[in-house]
Amino acid sequence: MTRPSAAELDPDEFGFDRPRTDQSFENALEKARNGDRLTVDDGIELMATGTATQGIDRERKERVLELADRRRAELVGEDVTFVTNLNNNVTTACNVGCLFCNFKNSAHRFEADHEGDHDGFTKTPAESRTIVDEALDLGISEVCSVSGLHPAFALNDEHHEILSGYDRPASEVNYKPPERYETDPGTYREQIKAMSIDGIHVHSMTPEEAYHAKRGTDWSYESIYRELRAAGLDSAPGTAAEILVDEVRDVICPGKITTQQWVDAIEGAIAAGLDVTSTIMYGHVETVAHRVAHLKVIRDIQDRTGGITEFVPLSFIHQNTPLFEHGVVDGGASDAEDELMIAVSRLFLDNIENIQSSWVKYGNAKGLKLLNCGANDFMGTILSEEITKRAGGTYGEYRTVDEYADMIAAIGRPAVERSTDYRTRVSVDPADEPIGPRLGPRADGSPMFPPGHREKPLGAATADD
Repeated sequence: MTRPSAAELDPDEFGFDRPRTDQSFENALEKARNGDRLTVDDGIELMATGTATQGIDRERKERVLELADRRRAELVGEDVTFVTNLNNNVTTACNVGCLFCNFKNSAHRFEADHEGDHDGFTKTPAESRTIVDEALDLGISEVCSVSGLHPAFALNDEHHEILSGYDRPASEVNYKPPERYETDPGTYREQIKAMSIDGIHVHSMTPEEAYHAKRGTDWSYESIYRELRAAGLDSAPGTAAEILVDEVRDVICPGKITTQQWVDAIEGAIAAGLDVTSTIMYGHVETVAHRVAHLKVIRDIQDRTGGITEFVPLSFIHQNTPLFEHGVVDGGASDAEDELMIAVSRLFLDNIENIQSSWVKYGNAKGLKLLNCGANDFMGTILSEEITKRAGGTYGEYRTVDEYADMIAAIGRPAVERSTDYRTRVSVDPADEPIGPRLGPRADGSPMFPPGHREKPLGAATADD
């Protein structure tokens, strides 16, 4: 028996009505073809291939994909870009309890007096610096750091003093002092400064982490990001977005920040002079109407600020998550839904140039196919991917530059190594030998892994292993 896709599950199970609009699929497609700005109703019709009937119409879907691919070619050309980067997640300790996540470990397990083992980790600033320093020798140009909300994490020393001044800091502001734990993660400022080596681009501090870095204070998001920028932060990831509709967030992540708080944080980062990215994590309990409402939030931010460099659709990886284990969902998005998510993002987000296809979420084959559905970017080398792997992802933890050259050549498109902000680019010729990164502070074109060492990604062994 074939599993129904997330779009075909009965929304009444979660209290969500089946989407209906006053628009028609054909009218919405014509508006997209003419380059008119799409409304939410237009986007819903395209995402659903018509709301008048259930399921995805294959012929209509192909028309949407073809149009999105044509729009991609017109706006950004044929280049397929990627960044040479390292993921350095500082800690898995977290108490938020999101139902879509299996990256976290309950923070009390990290306390010095806790009995029993766990498979999590916390890295000191010195350990983060060592990992980044080693990766720089492989040629990376970016370090991306996204972490759990460790109760001992604070913005700086002043923040530690403020949080410890609460009568019941653990329950009031999710804070316990560093001495309670086996490993002190340091402060956010110390971690950013430690990773900022030789001009590498530091991409870190999601809106959720920024909220954690200001908890218990009246500090603005802009001030948080300004201090971190002074410590070496170059851009902020727009993750922790999931679905930017509060009725969905109440189901999948009731302990996380609200939609408005996410927006405030992202706009605070932009006001502090940082580029930001944007994401959606779809394919769980939401409807297509929620997906398009999310796109509208992102488009409105870009209209106001112009600070978003890319949009990254992230298909829900369900296997090891509480949502799946508790029977709230029985799977993730279908292939057709993934294709339409990329395509409608391209057509709806008329003010964001770069749409990413994630090989971590989709795998190589589907990831490459999605580059013909409206996407133009193929993610990064990663060099250690923990979050998706812990959720049940099976597509590996890294790709090297020569692997990128081979994969992208297979679809007949030029491969281009880019900087995080897309402002610097260099073409990658698959005929070159050897093939390696060229944009990192220490990059010299050498392959990312010496012969015989490609099977062991940097950073795979973590501080608490």
